[in-house]
Amino acid sequence: MSSLSNSPVLVTGADGFIGSHVVEELLAQGTPVRAFVMYNSFNSWGWLDRLPEAARAAIEVVAGDIRDGDCVRRAVKGCGGVLHLAALIAIPFSYEAPEAYVDTNVKGTLNLLMAARDLGVGRFVQTSTSEVYGTARSVPIDERHPLNAQSPYAASKIGADQMALAFHDAFDTPVTIIRPFNTYGPRQSARAVIPTIITQLLAGAASVRLGALHPTRDLSFVRDTARGLIAGLAAPAERVLGETINLGSGFEISIGDLAREIAGIAGLPLAIEQDRARLRPDKSEVERLWSDNAKAAQLLDWRPRYGGLEGLRRGLGETIDWFRDPANLGAYKTTAYNR
Repeated sequence: MSSLSNSPVLVTGADGFIGSHVVEELLAQGTPVRAFVMYNSFNSWGWLDRLPEAARAAIEVVAGDIRDGDCVRRAVKGCGGVLHLAALIAIPFSYEAPEAYVDTNVKGTLNLLMAARDLGVGRFVQTSTSEVYGTARSVPIDERHPLNAQSPYAASKIGADQMALAFHDAFDTPVTIIRPFNTYGPRQSARAVIPTIITQLLAGAASVRLGALHPTRDLSFVRDTARGLIAGLAAPAERVLGETINLGSGFEISIGDLAREIAGIAGLPLAIEQDRARLRPDKSEVERLWSDNAKAAQLLDWRPRYGGLEGLRRGLGETIDWFRDPANLGAYKTTAYNR
């Protein structure tokens, strides 16, 4: 993957859902990986613990906290590139603990940017989110769409993205912002809607408890997202530095229709019960998300392999199959609302 392949790539949030898939893809490409995971007293590496032994042995794991500048600097030292995925991402919990989102998502990003600037890192990919757009004012949403934070989480991600762009303009830090739309797939937390639906169905719930059913989302399979993030790191600098680039499937579906697709693929009956605890505040609900991928195709030579309704069905099938494994489903609290 370009000249960076001789130096480790630091992946922050490597223990998480998307991060662990990014690590796997980098290893498959022969890229040395330094995985930055959140320190915990259990010595857990999150989803990296589930990778094959040979993959785990190939990773240099560093445990720490992106809110600690010295810790971050030690992790960045010697790396040729940074893929920054570490973040607090659950929207419902951001209503309860907004300060934690600023500390982790904004200050944590600032710590990484300062280390990357001072240590001469060759490339820095900031992982954004489609939530920064808020409800679509026009579709499909391209990168010129206004930013509109409708939750503390979205506001913190706008702050992190703008800090990254400021470092590019002020200090020539080699930043690219990759903005995935709603990513799904194996290992995703049940704070997201697809695992919420699948785990309740597979656990035999009489009815699936959900929030709003009418909003639409552009759902991207996790391997597509991982490829796009890595492409942002590997693409020619003259194309991508200082740029913000969407990643999405280019297809939208309502939450209600999504639930029906999942039940049909799983071969299980579906009854839906609306749970008021799962509804966002009225003005905070993002009603519609649908991505324009033209810039990703032009600058990254990236296109979704799981695009459109057919691609969504394939991705959902793979995700359901993963959850059917009792060892995987058993890791989820299927009767509890995961904020």
